[in-house]
Amino acid sequence: MGAIVVVTTVGTEEQANALAREIVARRQAACVNILPGVRSVYRWKGKICQDGELLLVIKTQAGEFDGIAETIREIHSYELPEILAFDVERGEARFLAWIADSVDKSAAGEEDEDETLLFAGAEDD
Repeated sequence: MGAIVVVTTVGTEEQANALAREIVARRQAACVNILPGVRSVYRWKGKICQDGELLLVIKTQAGEFDGIAETIREIHSYELPEILAFDVERGEARFLAWIADSVDKSAAGEEDEDETLLFAGAEDD
């Protein structure tokens, strides 16, 4: 099963953090990047709208798409949240393996930290 990138937008930093944390906690994705400062211009219910948003870039496996889409719909405040997926055509092999390992449900609980955020590269050598 190949890697994919799923994108969605949200209106607040609180919602971005909650959604990202929940997706990773459920082992639906290896990583969620939160990019602030997105300006969206769109047509909604016959009107042209413009809003500030945050973009979430979700790195996962194709088999996790349905679960991620459900989590987004469950937590998201929008009536119709953006949920788009893009196949990863190529990637660094070790990074792609990390994505696959991170969504492995059989490994759940082995290394999970409940409330502590770990930062890559901060481990003691």
